[in-house]
Amino acid sequence: MATVSSHTLDSISGGSAVGIRVVLYKLSDEGGKQKIFDVTSDEEGRVDETVDPGRADKSAQYELVFHSADYFAALDMPVANHSFMKTVVLRFTMADRNKCYHMPITLAPHSYSVCW
Repeated sequence: MATVSSHTLDSISGGSAVGIRVVLYKLSDEGGKQKIFDVTSDEEGRVDETVDPGRADKSAQYELVFHSADYFAALDMPVANHSFMKTVVLRFTMADRNKCYHMPITLAPHSYSVCW
């Protein structure tokens, strides 16, 4: 089975983004989306979810959506109230159904950085 994981860091606090909502969608050619999982990060800001081989289509595109504005708003940070980035979306493919797709991300109310 494929695994989709992330370590989400909060660049404002310098710590992990605990409890951020992360949703994975499989995109269809017709423009629709099929939700694969909808989780929140753990106490270390981590998400680690397996994707059933029947849902890991090497020709499909996927979106991993981080609900960053909701996360910062829950922390009652004044700067978060003016954030124009409501979500961060990472679009990728899963060419290998047995691979781990790990996408660490660092978030702030107005920016993000991701690496593979």
